[in-house]
Amino acid sequence: MVKSRKPARTRSVSATEAQNNFGEVLARVARDGRVFITRYRRPEAVVLSMQEYEALAGVEPVDLDALEREFDGLVARMESPEQHAATEALFRMTGAELGRAALRAREDR
Repeated sequence: MVKSRKPARTRSVSATEAQNNFGEVLARVARDGRVFITRYRRPEAVVLSMQEYEALAGVEPVDLDALEREFDGLVARMESPEQHAATEALFRMTGAELGRAALRAREDR
């Protein structure tokens, strides 16, 4: 689990300021971990850094390299000669042939 940074003081900005200066709000969030958005001086929402969100939600960070490897493996399997031939046959089928194939596949389950 990711440890949460505890800022000395959580900053607040008005909803209008957040709307007009969202880039600055994001910079504060990156620096401080969170920023309260207020309306009529009362907190209405909070913007969290990803680190703060993951800590609160108990979410493990996504391993993008692992996802990319998995995706590349799926694509490689789809590009096999057998898969290529099956895709070509699929595109040559008529509507009626596709319907019959779908019914056969359903029956095979």
